[in-house]
Amino acid sequence: MLDIKFIRENVEAVKTAAAAKRLSCDVDRLVEVDARRRELQLELDTLRSQVKESGQLVGLLRNPKSPGYQRAIQEGKSEAEIKARADAVQNELAEIKPKIKSLEETEGPILQEFDELMLTIPQPADPEVPIGKDETQNVELRKVGEVRRFEFEPKDHVALGAELDIIDIERGVKLSGSRNYTLKGDGALLHQAVLRLAQDMMIQRGFVPMVVPVLVKEEVMYGTGYFPTGRDQAYLCERDEKSLVGTAEVPLTALHCDEILSEAELPIKYCAMSMCFRREAGAAGKDTSGLYRIHLFEKVEQVIICRNDVEESKKFHAEILKNAEDVVQALGLPYRIVNVCTGDLGMGQVQKYDIETWMPSRNAYGETHSASRFYEFQTRRLRLRYRDGAKTVRFCHTLNNTVIASPRILIPILELYQNRDGTVTIPEALRPYMGGRERIEKA
Repeated sequence: MLDIKFIRENVEAVKTAAAAKRLSCDVDRLVEVDARRRELQLELDTLRSQVKESGQLVGLLRNPKSPGYQRAIQEGKSEAEIKARADAVQNELAEIKPKIKSLEETEGPILQEFDELMLTIPQPADPEVPIGKDETQNVELRKVGEVRRFEFEPKDHVALGAELDIIDIERGVKLSGSRNYTLKGDGALLHQAVLRLAQDMMIQRGFVPMVVPVLVKEEVMYGTGYFPTGRDQAYLCERDEKSLVGTAEVPLTALHCDEILSEAELPIKYCAMSMCFRREAGAAGKDTSGLYRIHLFEKVEQVIICRNDVEESKKFHAEILKNAEDVVQALGLPYRIVNVCTGDLGMGQVQKYDIETWMPSRNAYGETHSASRFYEFQTRRLRLRYRDGAKTVRFCHTLNNTVIASPRILIPILELYQNRDGTVTIPEALRPYMGGRERIEKA
């Protein structure tokens, strides 16, 4: 969420930023509602102050022992005059209170509309972000690793998984419908191995491992910016007003909501391995085959909560990106880094870098990681603050990045490490998690 003062002072810039992200919001209406909100607040504050002062005056004038009553006597007022003054003030109070009630009734819908409009205003992108309409206009920054050239006709991960009896998509669909799967034997072990490798690497780098809820209150989804605009992507438990999360970023970032931390506690670095749920609404007919776009997966996520400092945020953005790159490099996978354009950015993201790993079956790089920074966008919604050295309370900055997500990462592993005889070589970094074995073979 943006600071309303910033919006008032930068109306055209906010409109331009929203258009660049291809997000719809009515900035003019927000400014109009905000003006009416402040007008009503001023009227109410004035009347409430008047009620308080008049109430105190009545109390004093009706108490013969009060300084106010004694002062009136000393000024030559009779008891009857004092009583008459108290009655007059009491009558004024009786006239003010209905006005306050009426204004409060008027204010209610205005405040509701203000809050709803504020939730639709996106965070402007950083100047370093390229302008573009969608993912096709993301800008490649660099490539790492050599794409394998096969001396035989390679198979895709679906065929490999079926022949090795480690992936069963048909039975997954039978159980839960499209975009579902089951992993079996070495498929399940490989899946768990990449997650454990990623988590171990993050713990070695000082990130605190967490186990967090994946079913959260809707206010947590609003607080992290996934609602209202991303509501159609979430699996909702309406009866309980809760939602399944699409990433551990949600509970990790919201963990300290409504808290004021000390500056000494920052930065906070968390990582969590969790189940993730996504409806993939609007993806009909897109990536329907295999493990690329699915409803359920597991992910190791990294989250940093830091001071309100742009340069510090950028430094940590580079750090979390490197963490993810190091995992991909440990797996020996070729990849590229792209600077995500404005049209492909989410509502709260200031800037995002994607890691795209080479997938032979797609004959292209496919997104496997996203590293994002948000500045104050999430913390304003979550009321997550800290007290700095000058005792000033400020909103924190937040960042997050995928360390690894599986089974999508199994696509490049299986396809790039396949052998002519149908076996798959296990990446060296994963062998300690696979009983020291070097290959996956059909049982």
